[in-house]
Amino acid sequence: MNKMKYDIITFGGAVVDAFIYTNVHEVKKEMCYPVGEKIEINKLHFETGGGGTNTAVSFAKLGLKTGAIIKLGKDGNSQLILNELKKNKIDFLGKQEDGLTDFSVILDSKEHDRTILTYKEKSNDIALPEVSLMKLKTSWFYFSAADNSSLDTQKALALYASKNNIKIAYNPSSYLTKKGINHIKKILDHTEVLILNDEEARDLVPEGDLFKGLHTLGPKIVCITFGGQGNKVSDGNRVLTSIPRKIKIAERTGAGDAFASGFVAGIIKTNDIETAIKIGSLNAESVIQIPGAKNGLLTWKEISSQLKQNLIKVKSG
Repeated sequence: MNKMKYDIITFGGAVVDAFIYTNVHEVKKEMCYPVGEKIEINKLHFETGGGGTNTAVSFAKLGLKTGAIIKLGKDGNSQLILNELKKNKIDFLGKQEDGLTDFSVILDSKEHDRTILTYKEKSNDIALPEVSLMKLKTSWFYFSAADNSSLDTQKALALYASKNNIKIAYNPSSYLTKKGINHIKKILDHTEVLILNDEEARDLVPEGDLFKGLHTLGPKIVCITFGGQGNKVSDGNRVLTSIPRKIKIAERTGAGDAFASGFVAGIIKTNDIETAIKIGSLNAESVIQIPGAKNGLLTWKEISSQLKQNLIKVKSG
């Protein structure tokens, strides 16, 4: 029997997202808004987001007892996030203080890619004294991208985890990987599962075999995402590739968090990388079909049903 209070605790961003849909087209991977003109918005809606809350809700839906280390302001937006945590039976393990909760504006193109404008006042400012170690009785930590004080706290928690038999799943972002290995090495040293995209992987391993290079940095399981080209995962002995399905995309925000949390939940619940990559892929494909980072997240019952249908194909290499 698991004596831990939590199966997993997430540490990362908590934000309110404003989704703005217009008829602006992409031109050479850019969206251009004419200066001085008024652009009509076709649709507008607000959702909660951020790596810390997106993955927490996903883990909870997949049947894991979940806590979330996040930092909020004291404003109307913070209550939206707290209400969602409560709705999904996720324990708030962070801090709330004066100021604004993090906020993002997501500009959707006619082709359904997006540009994100983000304001971070709280998520990168979680100091170690603000985290109660006595409450961190967990089997796993999930670290999403964080910098400044929050990154320092993640590094301290990584060492704490190694001393307390807590496994770490880590999903850094490009703004961290571009700073080089040394910027996040203290976390990688203690990482069980590393999830990142192909560009971030190449930031850390500029030359040679990506998986071999990433394994030498510490992670035991490495998953590299390739967007619409599928995902690859290695446990050091074999490499598996998931084959993406052709599905209608409504909005891509949250796809990375959905895949990463689904993959990690799969590792926790099945201890099998092939099943885990299928779970992550199913979760991500569901999310991109429905606007909002959390609206398409699957429950464990739904995942189990879809696994039986063998919807995601996986090949070696």
